[in-house]
Amino acid sequence: MKRFILYLLFLMFLACSTKTLTPESIEVPTRPAKIALVLGAGASKGFAHIGVIKVLESNNIPIHMIVGTSAGSFVGSFYAYGYNAFQLQKIALEIKKSDIVDFIFPDNGFIQGQKLESFVNKMLNNTTIEKLKIPFFAVATDIQSGEEIIFGRGNTGTAVRASCSIPGVFTPVKIGNKFYVDGGVVSPVAVEAAKKLGADIVIAVDISSNNQSPPPKSTIETMLQSINIMYSKLAISQLNKADIVIKPRVGHIASYDFDKRHEAIMEGEKAALEALPKINDIINKLKYQTK
Repeated sequence: MKRFILYLLFLMFLACSTKTLTPESIEVPTRPAKIALVLGAGASKGFAHIGVIKVLESNNIPIHMIVGTSAGSFVGSFYAYGYNAFQLQKIALEIKKSDIVDFIFPDNGFIQGQKLESFVNKMLNNTTIEKLKIPFFAVATDIQSGEEIIFGRGNTGTAVRASCSIPGVFTPVKIGNKFYVDGGVVSPVAVEAAKKLGADIVIAVDISSNNQSPPPKSTIETMLQSINIMYSKLAISQLNKADIVIKPRVGHIASYDFDKRHEAIMEGEKAALEALPKINDIINKLKYQTK
């Protein structure tokens, strides 16, 4: 009888000490939220990206990943390397077309693109993509399959050149046995790519404005303006998936106009300042973000 009573007491002790785990009682490990800055395509309008970065940086908005298409990959690679916003602005105001544009006799393109590649590698001290300070991804298009290609490793200058190679304007870039052109052909603002790469919050910068543009005066200008119209239409579906969309008012700036770079930067600043309250609101609501 004593043994039986002791056995019952033992069972009661186990029942009291055992807690059933339910979904509510399981502690979910916390982790920092990943905020991606997605910089869109738009040729010379891309100087507006620098204005956006100036505002984000000055307001301590953390950026954990940069995904760039075309002009966005050019600016994004420099920021990912470690240039701050004001250094970017200095580079932008000092750069000349001759630094990055190498005209050739038209043969599958008017611009070879080698100068652009060399300029990027020189300014980034030949740092490969995987060794940049901020994780960086350049979006290009496989011209044969039509697939979106995301470069996250290898030669940064080559990846940026591929991402910037506007069809008909730049010669397609051969990497291995594949040929690549501007990522804007399939993904002018690569929000979906950022999500696939693990972004929790996406801040997308769309410079493919379809506002009234000045009339083109040459074959290249006509092609660039036509492609920009295509970008603005393609961007809509992806922008709907972004958490924040910043749209600098650069419609009046031609895609080939280097002379209005300072104006483009200013428009980027204005648009980012307008979006700042919403950005801060989202960041403040990230309950699982650790400091």
